[in-house]
Amino acid sequence: MRITIVGQGNVACNLLHAFENNGVRAEMVSSRVGLDALPESDVFVYAVRDEALEQVVAQVYAPRALHLHTSGTMPLSVFGDDKPHAGILYFFQSFSKAHLIEDFTTVPVFIEGRNIDDISAIYSLAQTLTPRIYEANRHDRERLHLAGVFANNFTNEMYAIAADILRGTSIPFQVLLPLIDQTAEKIHSLSPRDAQTGPARRGDENVMQHHVSLLPNDDFRTLYRLVSKLIQQSDK
Repeated sequence: MRITIVGQGNVACNLLHAFENNGVRAEMVSSRVGLDALPESDVFVYAVRDEALEQVVAQVYAPRALHLHTSGTMPLSVFGDDKPHAGILYFFQSFSKAHLIEDFTTVPVFIEGRNIDDISAIYSLAQTLTPRIYEANRHDRERLHLAGVFANNFTNEMYAIAADILRGTSIPFQVLLPLIDQTAEKIHSLSPRDAQTGPARRGDENVMQHHVSLLPNDDFRTLYRLVSKLIQQSDK
């Protein structure tokens, strides 16, 4: 089986690394040049930005190949009639070129295909990387992607804000890591609601007002008040 990964971003680089680690022949090509003259492949995996996906897909003509995109939000219909074998291979993980994932067996993947034969082929391909394979339609995949934004991207922005708050002190950001790790570990056995602690959960208005006075700008103050309000409302 020969796989061509279209794209050279975070997802593409991690997928290439994963396939190579598992003895699967794959190559990565740029999504910006030469797509009308790609070498023959059994599978084309499109790992490009959502806004560019339809345009990139349209440039590739390989009617016998299986065509897959990796988006959490784009529909299966992005593949035209010239691609009768098509589907979705959405790996639910945060990817970075600077930190390639060595073990894909813990990464869940959500698949969808045009027909039962395509689904079977996608499942077999996914199995080369991970046993955690789930079928998911667009409705469920969109909501999973949104949940991931809250659980990962927004949380990471909170880490960045925490780093900003510590800037100018003698305390390094690294002292927060045991706290971050403990919180992440707790939600393996507790629900996020039950794992919540802090002044908003306790209803400690004096501490919250003092925190607001320490924040350096209105955006941070608004964010603190809003998230604290959400925490307090969740207990009602």
